[in-house]
Amino acid sequence: MNRTIFDTDHDLFRSTAREFTEREVTPNVTKWEHQGIVDRDMFSLAGQAGLLGMAIPERHGGGGVDDFRFNAVLVEELVKGDAMASGMCITLHNDVVLPYFLELTTPEQAERWLPGMASGELMSAIAMTEPGAGSDLAGITTTAIRDGDDYVVNGSKTFITNGINSDVIVTAVKTNPEERHAGMSLLVIEEGMDGFTRGRNLDKIGLHAQDTAELFFDDVRVPRDNLLGEEGKGFLHLVANLPQERLGLTVASVSHAQVAFDWTLEYVKEREAFGQKIGGFQTVKHTLAEMRTELDIAQVYVDAQIMALVSGELTATDAAKAKWWVTELENSVIDRCLQLFGGWGYMEEYPIARAFRDARVQRIYGGTTEIMKEIVGKSLGL
Repeated sequence: MNRTIFDTDHDLFRSTAREFTEREVTPNVTKWEHQGIVDRDMFSLAGQAGLLGMAIPERHGGGGVDDFRFNAVLVEELVKGDAMASGMCITLHNDVVLPYFLELTTPEQAERWLPGMASGELMSAIAMTEPGAGSDLAGITTTAIRDGDDYVVNGSKTFITNGINSDVIVTAVKTNPEERHAGMSLLVIEEGMDGFTRGRNLDKIGLHAQDTAELFFDDVRVPRDNLLGEEGKGFLHLVANLPQERLGLTVASVSHAQVAFDWTLEYVKEREAFGQKIGGFQTVKHTLAEMRTELDIAQVYVDAQIMALVSGELTATDAAKAKWWVTELENSVIDRCLQLFGGWGYMEEYPIARAFRDARVQRIYGGTTEIMKEIVGKSLGL
């Protein structure tokens, strides 16, 4: 399908992203899957290649181009390189965490953190979810109580992407525990702060190469200078960035489904059963025809959302629509693709097996399908 949202600059960037993925990421996927975490130097190499902080101003070492299409290109190339999990340290850094630093930092904070985020010296994470508060973000119980020029942080977080490798963590806290939404603030907690510890690297069904951790805060003294944005406005800051976060997941989902389809199409053209290529059976042809059509429709939809974000017009409701619909489609396509591989599709030696288990969480994180439908439903006045 001919896509029209990219220009020559995006095409050149795609070549860089593809070359980096083929050289530094894809050959190491199996190793990182087994060790449960990527090698930290891969992230630094991504910085050297210009794949981190494309939107960071040039004066802070970034690309100086605030255009989400570059983010989308990078996501697509990582997923095509069988690096859905391995590349998440990069995509979370660029798509989810960086906007908070670009939009909320003071000049002094920007000078302090942005150069390292562009070079790969500082890997980032965001810590919202708690053991007792997932989708109900206002229900978090991690507190940050003012004590002179510091906040004293107590509590814990879980399911934190980049939780082991990260250096700077945007952390949702309650600076006023008596309030729900109005009591939330965002603090940057840094590696090495006394009282900050990381728990285990969680053992997940899929995304094995992506570190997901528990974080614990025991009287962690965080300087007031590490407050992002305004005290008490943390919930509003988070909500403002959710459309881009969810669009990033949507871009990854349609790309993941597409690469699974490509693997499957190649497989059915080669695999024989009952004396003929299995792609010659009518039921297989029709299944592939359905998926090809669905993926083309999804790509047009996602590309429209990308352009809406670039023009500043992507709403939270539209992002929610795309997030639930495309992630559900991703799982449906990959499930049908695995079926066409037969027994081999259940074997870890085939990437379709990894795609099957990696896809499942897409319907959960970043807002579950049910929460996305709730957002859309409320927009209808229901």
